[in-house]
Amino acid sequence: MHELSVAENILEIVKENLPSTGSVKKVKVRIGKLANIIPDSLEFCFDAITKETIFEGAKLEIENANIMAHCENCGVDSEVEGYLFQCKACGKFDVNIISGNELQVVELEIDDGVESLS
Repeated sequence: MHELSVAENILEIVKENLPSTGSVKKVKVRIGKLANIIPDSLEFCFDAITKETIFEGAKLEIENANIMAHCENCGVDSEVEGYLFQCKACGKFDVNIISGNELQVVELEIDDGVESLS
């Protein structure tokens, strides 16, 4: 289960970006469908590693990022449905993935306000 190491990395990013005052109420992450992360497992691991720390009670909010592809044939960017990497406009399979594999900490909500990280 690599979600534990992912949760630890998220917490490290939070620590690096936490202002000197305020406590963390929420951590928002964006996870692509191709990132191979199980959201429930990630939430469980995050809750487990924050227990009895200054981050206990912080909520992990997960935003799902769809798979987007760019067609090299016609130049159209479109959402990939399922795992059929085919251009919706021209039907060709000559596409490059432009999003859907990301794992980003995008926002921290602290007692003093919101800190955007993206």
